Amino acid sequence: MIKITLKDGSSLEVEEGLSILEIAQKISEGLARNATCGEINGEVKDLRYVVNEDCNLVIHTFAEDDLDGMKAYWHTTSHIMAQAVKRLFPETKLAIGPSIDEGFYYDFDPVEHFSDEDKAKIEEEMKKIIKEDIAIERFSLPKAEALELMKDEPYKVELINDLPEGEEISFYKQGDFTDLCAGPHLMSTGKVKAVKIITSSGAYWRGSEKNKMLQRVYAISFPKASQIDEYLAKLEDRRSRDHRKIGKDLELFMTHELVGAGLPMYLPNGATVRRLLERYIQDKELKRDYWHVYTPSMANTQLYKVSGHWDHYKENMFPVMKMDEEELVLRPMNCPHHMLIFKSKMRSYRDLPIRIGELAHDFRYEASGAVCGISRVRQMCQNDAHLFVRPDQIKDEFRKVVELILEVYKDFGFKDYSFRLSLRDKNNKEKYFDDDEMWNNAENELREILTELGVDFYEAIGEAAFYGPKLDVQIKSVLGHDETVSTCQLDFLLPQRFELEYIGEDGQPHRPVVLHRAILGTSDRFMAFLIEETKGAFPLWLHPTQVVVMPISEKHVDYAKEVTSKLRENSIRVELDDRNEKVGYKIRESQVQKIPYMIVVGDKEVEAKTVGVRHRKEGDLGAMSLDAFMERALKQIKNYELD
Repeated sequence: MIKITLKDGSSLEVEEGLSILEIAQKISEGLARNATCGEINGEVKDLRYVVNEDCNLVIHTFAEDDLDGMKAYWHTTSHIMAQAVKRLFPETKLAIGPSIDEGFYYDFDPVEHFSDEDKAKIEEEMKKIIKEDIAIERFSLPKAEALELMKDEPYKVELINDLPEGEEISFYKQGDFTDLCAGPHLMSTGKVKAVKIITSSGAYWRGSEKNKMLQRVYAISFPKASQIDEYLAKLEDRRSRDHRKIGKDLELFMTHELVGAGLPMYLPNGATVRRLLERYIQDKELKRDYWHVYTPSMANTQLYKVSGHWDHYKENMFPVMKMDEEELVLRPMNCPHHMLIFKSKMRSYRDLPIRIGELAHDFRYEASGAVCGISRVRQMCQNDAHLFVRPDQIKDEFRKVVELILEVYKDFGFKDYSFRLSLRDKNNKEKYFDDDEMWNNAENELREILTELGVDFYEAIGEAAFYGPKLDVQIKSVLGHDETVSTCQLDFLLPQRFELEYIGEDGQPHRPVVLHRAILGTSDRFMAFLIEETKGAFPLWLHPTQVVVMPISEKHVDYAKEVTSKLRENSIRVELDDRNEKVGYKIRESQVQKIPYMIVVGDKEVEAKTVGVRHRKEGDLGAMSLDAFMERALKQIKNYELD
């Protein structure tokens, strides 16, 4: 007998040689019915996997909080899609069909590009395959036999040839269809209940522009048909939140091919929002004794060779520009510049901590197909800072960074977020600076700091920066995505490479430690995130136009101008809409533009020296004195109030 320890800590004894599915049946028939895959000692396994020794076992199902369970379900459906395509279009060559965080896709090389009509046929054929409830079988072959089996599928042959010698080459078979795959998969096609093809796009084989462009078909599947409708409604909501569409509608930013991909231009409205965000965070930093600096957007390549970025980050940098005797490059980040500012004069232990902040323009190469609005750009403005501290100050300064993050998130109403400790992948040392002692010290120190601060965090292997571990704050967006916004990195390496020193209390030179931190991340990406969270309905303090004043007729224009002038004198961003249009039309237009407040003035308001106030969400607030309205609005602005 072997001992199986379950997720809840309970255990059971079973005979050796049972599959994960058979163990699930011993726990409960309901669990076995809903099981999609298992997890043995942290490693995801197929339901067919045979257990022969004591282990920890998690049974995964299709549930919102169980991504592994959903991925096994979606991976199975990707094979159903491939089988449907081969039935309908047998000359099509198959590439890959993985599950992703939301659904799945399959890359095909068809004789002719699949039309919308073709995709409808594929979906119908998928439903037929599901009804057939075909058993799914797993088997393995030696390399020579695997190549023979897949000889008519060139992309599969390439994948097999790339596998290391001795690696298991596994396949899954469902009726007349067999695919190269590591799994895991459901037990039969009938376990899938509802499918929907969503869209398709071009995708280079293996992501390289040097390879052939394939057709990538995206789809989704669920245990219930009603979940398809819910998902389509969610997709529609996402489309309505697309920051590129809203950015165009609200005239926030634009792009132009003559400027270049990934290089957006901020229009007056967008420039106002961005300026307010940047002033907001700089004011927070100034209250915390940060020094703000300006440094050049390019530097000699030697700077990045000293820092180590040249060896570890060069592929993300723009090409070198040769000028006179120098080789210059657009900077990908500004920490090396700040190292030199610290080093520009001798520092005493009394001077530390020194907090150097900058709204810095950085440049990173992104493929033209990867850039997206202002969320993924080639030039970005980083809300960056580097804190130079003594070893005994690390914990206190780190705590202050976390406190600043929490204060900012409160102002913006962010509630669904988590802290991720991003660590090095010890099996991929080429990606990181090679100093095991430094990494072990830094990771242990950061882990201890977070534990002492009482921060609830989880660990992520392989997400560290090349020079040190970091704390990433993952915000769950309204679209359900995890977005990394704020970071704080612990760095023992760059002070060493730049030979930074301060004179300690003992009169001897000592090396500082650096905390790299970004609270808003980049102005561009943070603004894109806010646009999609709010659908462009920014809070009053952040909206480019806070108030629109609307005279009902021409005879009310003079009073409307008086109201507008008074608001502007009190630093409220206001526009006068004195067009010869009906006031109802003006109100609807302002609602579309997400203007927080509309002030309407007519005979009654002129006579009583009041204003009629409408709020974009609360509707008609009635008449009030202009002073009362300004007191209300200025209070909301000062306190960063949300709707």
